[in-house]
Amino acid sequence: MARIAGVNIPTQKRVEVALTYIFGIGRRKAGEICAKCNINFETRVNELSEQEVISIREVIDKDYVVEGDLRRETAMNIKRLMDLGTFRGLRHRKGLPVRGQRTHTNARTRKGPARAIAGKKKA
Repeated sequence: MARIAGVNIPTQKRVEVALTYIFGIGRRKAGEICAKCNINFETRVNELSEQEVISIREVIDKDYVVEGDLRRETAMNIKRLMDLGTFRGLRHRKGLPVRGQRTHTNARTRKGPARAIAGKKKA
């Protein structure tokens, strides 16, 4: 099992798909990485040589922000918004949708399970 950026990537999958298991790398960035390393997209991870794995590791370390650093950066951006007291920061603090979605109905993922209102009668 190849270990890249602190993540064990699956050995039976194609390189382009396997790289997406790393937080911060999607299909597009995975394709760019393969192109920079001159690796065919169709190659399986278990078919890669040790040198190819090392080159992938080096490209990711040099050119991309992934895993822990990316999570930390995202968390710091959200914390900055909350500290400044911006509208988006207040929405994060209250646990409500941040990007203008409606909350009268829906938004259950962000708000959590529905809670019954005491004393409300059914009409």
